[in-house]
Amino acid sequence: MFYRDTWAEIDLDRIYHNVSMIKAHAGFESLFAVVKANAYGHGDVEVARTALEAGATHLAVALLDEALKLRRHFSDSAILVMGPIRVADIAVAATHRIAIIAHDLDWIEAAAGYSGPRLDIHIKLDTGMNRVGIKCAEQLKRGTRLLHNNPAFNLCGLFTHFATADGDTALYQAQLARFDRLTADIDLSALTLVHQANSAAMLHQSKQPQSNAGRLGIAMYGLPPSADLKLPFELQQAFSLHSCITQIKQLHKGEMVGYGATYEADTDQLIGILPLGYADGWLRYHQGREVEIRGQRYPLVGRICMDQCVVRIDPSIEVGTQVTLLGDLISVTDAANDLNTINYELVCSISDRVPRRYKRHGRFISERNDRFSDA
Repeated sequence: MFYRDTWAEIDLDRIYHNVSMIKAHAGFESLFAVVKANAYGHGDVEVARTALEAGATHLAVALLDEALKLRRHFSDSAILVMGPIRVADIAVAATHRIAIIAHDLDWIEAAAGYSGPRLDIHIKLDTGMNRVGIKCAEQLKRGTRLLHNNPAFNLCGLFTHFATADGDTALYQAQLARFDRLTADIDLSALTLVHQANSAAMLHQSKQPQSNAGRLGIAMYGLPPSADLKLPFELQQAFSLHSCITQIKQLHKGEMVGYGATYEADTDQLIGILPLGYADGWLRYHQGREVEIRGQRYPLVGRICMDQCVVRIDPSIEVGTQVTLLGDLISVTDAANDLNTINYELVCSISDRVPRRYKRHGRFISERNDRFSDA
């Protein structure tokens, strides 16, 4: 339930399509559905459920907090936290059967004395991103021994992350080669899961010879990892953003709109007020962009406010008319290109102040409003 004229729609049929198509294309038996950051703004529980139905075998998040929330809804699903957790919190993860990563020799040495419930652990390698991960073969060998020597750890996985799988082939190949050098003395066959491929690699590169799993992130949502990436099949964008005209005003030539009076009417014209703004994640850089009304494009005018923005309209539009800010006509990727950013940022920016409506099998099945619950 929600009480405002702004909402996002998530088409779970499209999520299902994307997951099933990519899994078949990539050929991995095991597939992580990455639902971190509230499933990139789409809704973690709802997307996770659909992804598992479509063939994903594991769920992956960035934070232990995110994993603990998922565990409340998925009692038996395999969940991996891809970001480092504190050594002091290992027992929390183990108690809830949440897999974690070992990303640093110092961390492994600090964790070596852990003696709580047994838990799955994956080693994270840094093969060229230079973020989280072990990048020294000697440290990897020592860390692996320490983990194997502790019966409370089930060392079941090893992984890395590609920086340019959608573009720079040389760096991608260099990361593959570095992965091989780092793991030359590691028995990868003893590990249940070896995963390197992200969305870009699954869509753009051949299957990595050492891997038996992949991690599906942005492409699961129907958004290409790169605007220039040639896709082997069509991805279906699952996210759309909508609002309604709450008031219409006559603007006379020379009148200004909004903070800073950044827009001046060059003729007599009509404007419509929309009830969303930067507190909803519709940030100020959207000023001057277009929105869709009844299949036509109309420009936003004036600065985006915290709770409202303004669109220039024509006399055919009435109060209550639906406006689509992101959808099939004006896609998330097109909007990102307009703003010189990436589609990831746009969907992740839409805050939980915006209710989500979920569609499955062609009809709306549920709503989610994290700012209000009548339960």
